[in-house]
Amino acid sequence: MERKQVLLISLLCASTMLWAQGQEQTASPRPQQWDPKSTEWHYPVPPKVAPAKAPGAPPADAIVLFNGTDLSQWESADRNNPGPIAWTVRNGELIIAPGKGSIKTKEFFGDCQLHIEFKSPPPGQHDGQNRGNSGIMMQGRYEVQVLDGDNNPTYVNGMVGSIYKQKAPEVNAYTNNGEWQVYDIYWKAPRFGTGGELESPAIVTVVLNGILVQNNYVLKGTTPYTGMPTYTAHGRMPIALQDHGTEVAFRNIWLRNL
Repeated sequence: MERKQVLLISLLCASTMLWAQGQEQTASPRPQQWDPKSTEWHYPVPPKVAPAKAPGAPPADAIVLFNGTDLSQWESADRNNPGPIAWTVRNGELIIAPGKGSIKTKEFFGDCQLHIEFKSPPPGQHDGQNRGNSGIMMQGRYEVQVLDGDNNPTYVNGMVGSIYKQKAPEVNAYTNNGEWQVYDIYWKAPRFGTGGELESPAIVTVVLNGILVQNNYVLKGTTPYTGMPTYTAHGRMPIALQDHGTEVAFRNIWLRNL
């Protein structure tokens, strides 16, 4: 009798173990073993671009828009008075000639990386928006503000580093009046579809003097002085520098198409 009971108990234990193993395999199947090469690819190979040897200098694939002497990349932005620009070149600097109008590139651009350096003139008796004011107009209509930010209070969505009238900078990274300020702007142009419908808005990242001041900001449209931002369909467009009546100087302007 005892032997029958032991045998029965043994059979029950074995059955239970087999059932448990089956349940474990059903619930947690053995993970698939991937061949590491199946998630690797080798083409297309990114092109080799030689970086600049000096900080801020143009890399090998850059389009140099101003090298200290050559104005051939620029023309007047005045539709009523097209032609050569009237700004001054002095000591390797491109200086706004107040009242002579804004300028724009002859070439049209879309997605790009733009490097540009600027210096505010002596403040004199000016303050706020009247002090060292200019603007970098991406595709001629979306403004990254240029302004003297050295102890110069103004509305924050119009201060240096702002996307004009839309987005204040994260911080004020301006150094001192009379010193060169360095902008690196990473621009993703808006896309438009059939009938001019906006498919994706413009996005910009702005670094001022090595400090991030705009982090992938999504623009609501253009940057007008008055009124609300809007989008109007366009393609590649020139980059413009604004004449706002003060002798802001620019140098070392270069761009990479993205």
